[in-house]
Amino acid sequence: MRGLCLPVWRHACSGRSRTYPYRHRGYPLLLFAVLAAGAIQAGCSAVDPPTSVSSPTPFPETEVEMLVPSPSPAIHVSMWWNEEIAQRDLDLVQAMGFHWIKQAFSWRDIETNRRGHYDWWRTDRIVRNAEERGLNLIVRLDRQPFWSQPDGGVLPLENAPPADLQDFGNFCYAVADRYRGRIKAYQVWNEPNLAREWGGQAPDPVAYARLLAVCYEGIKRGDPAAIVISAGPAPTGTGLPEAIPDDVFIRGLYEAGAAQYFDMLGVNAPGYAAPPETSPEEAASTPAYGGHRWNAFRHVEDIRQIMLQYNDGHKQIAILEMGWTTDPVHPEYSWFRVTEEQQAQYLVNAYWWAYHHWRPWIGLMTTVYIADPYWTPEDEQYWWAITLPNWPDTVTRPAYEALSGLPDWGREPPDLLDGDG
Repeated sequence: MRGLCLPVWRHACSGRSRTYPYRHRGYPLLLFAVLAAGAIQAGCSAVDPPTSVSSPTPFPETEVEMLVPSPSPAIHVSMWWNEEIAQRDLDLVQAMGFHWIKQAFSWRDIETNRRGHYDWWRTDRIVRNAEERGLNLIVRLDRQPFWSQPDGGVLPLENAPPADLQDFGNFCYAVADRYRGRIKAYQVWNEPNLAREWGGQAPDPVAYARLLAVCYEGIKRGDPAAIVISAGPAPTGTGLPEAIPDDVFIRGLYEAGAAQYFDMLGVNAPGYAAPPETSPEEAASTPAYGGHRWNAFRHVEDIRQIMLQYNDGHKQIAILEMGWTTDPVHPEYSWFRVTEEQQAQYLVNAYWWAYHHWRPWIGLMTTVYIADPYWTPEDEQYWWAITLPNWPDTVTRPAYEALSGLPDWGREPPDLLDGDG
């Protein structure tokens, strides 16, 4: 969750965590009724929420193809390097009652040294471990091998499109073909509206549409039933050459004809400082929330309106990153820090808002994160996570317990459901 942010605004709250020895089942639950009763201030608050009550955004009735239940809670995990901790973390997910996990498959960690030579050892283990627990995988594909760069890797780039897009298309095919019927969904790239996720180049929705198309075609050739999700752009108000606002970028995708190359539209939906019920209009008029529409979790509704304008309302939206940070360390994030109790409340209420107001068009809703075992407080992702990267003890934040109390909204979707919201 590394979107571009606004000037610093600080507060002095500190949250609490719970620690207990690792065990496979029986984690305590925080009753949703306690959270839903109202805002939990815990002695101090990141912001004082306005007293007004937001109304749901009305949407026209639209026939929606439900590829997944609406909503489908998911959680971002990090299973790549340490199998023992990965097993523990998958047990945590299973104990939550979530059926979907998101895992990054870094292209450079699979096709590392030369074209067409793949190392499947870790991916085989990850897919097998998820299957053993009945968990559905969303796999993110990005992070080019250095040999694929225009300079052959003389200056290694963190995340950049390859010189030959077909190299990426062939990789997408290889993954989908190997795991046909076993990986349910693929996210194609990460936040391509940011220069730092696009090789330092100015982001370009037309260029991303070409990359998306070649990967879509590769995935569908390898596994026609797999769900292809476009990358979630980062909500931002920063313009070129550093970034393109997410709504502008998505309009650019539609104008480039990209609608035929994704089954679900991917979005990112951090809540910043605002409670999840906050409307985009309210966020835009409240300086403490950031003062922009995209500072609201419900900015997702703005993106839904764009889909309808481009006659793409039959598709579901996949939220690929959502959450609230408790970060007191990094100024670019600490201005919208919330308490751990607020983080728990806001996440649960976000799912309930979607359940009551966004069905059937909301699909996957991916919370960040089950913590990567190698994160420290110096990593900004550490503060978004609902667990801490401790081992062998298991340390969870209140949000983990709160999300464990969500209902099971079903494993299998109907084919079609009429009516938006």
